[in-house]
Amino acid sequence: MSAAPPSLSVVIPVRNEAPNIAPLVAEISAALAAIPHEIIYVDDGSTDATAATLAGLMATTPTLRTLRHPRSCGQSAAIVSGVRAARGAWIATLDGDGQNDPADIPALWTFAQAEAAPEGTTGAVPLLVAGWRTRRKDTQVKRLSSRWANRIRAKLLGDATPDTGCGLKLFPRELFLRLPAFDHMHRFLPALVIRQGGRVVSQPVNHRPRLQGTSNYGTLDRLAVGITDILGVMWLQKRWKRPEPTEVTP
Repeated sequence: MSAAPPSLSVVIPVRNEAPNIAPLVAEISAALAAIPHEIIYVDDGSTDATAATLAGLMATTPTLRTLRHPRSCGQSAAIVSGVRAARGAWIATLDGDGQNDPADIPALWTFAQAEAAPEGTTGAVPLLVAGWRTRRKDTQVKRLSSRWANRIRAKLLGDATPDTGCGLKLFPRELFLRLPAFDHMHRFLPALVIRQGGRVVSQPVNHRPRLQGTSNYGTLDRLAVGITDILGVMWLQKRWKRPEPTEVTP
């Protein structure tokens, strides 16, 4: 790894995804060959060969870094750990199951660099670029439940984002670190960014079927926590007013 900080840090939370790690690392490295980057895997208490697989890859992949939670703390906690440890000014997140396509990252990166205001610009609005899986490769049950969940969430939270569940997102590290951290926060990043005064733009991305391993989440699991989480985010929205201070000069 070079001494200079990378421009982009790719954060991937995983739990028991050993078979998917090596192919995804290879794809990320190929897709980002022209962008100074680092790859940060956060092993969220895996009990399979995830840790051993990552250790082996680190010996041959200089851009790869690994963090490990001794016990599983959830996907949001893993993302928070990864972003806090990241060296890049910009963060891209990916799911570790291989369904997000790393080949989409350069286009999102180019879009973000064109749209984002230069650092330090007066009145600059921070930007979150959210992936939008327009052609999902999931079961019909998962697609339908996600569609209804997105509609309900968008109606209640006003985040105007068609697919908050897509793991592929791109945002400034400094913006993320200003957001409130809580379990399942990764599902509400657009609403939290808007609450912080930021802007959210959804961009179509590729979506692929899971080829190996099994999902760590079920439809009923997501539904059970989703209602409580939405109410919590609504409370956060109402309990915060964004100040716009101006400096008083003599």
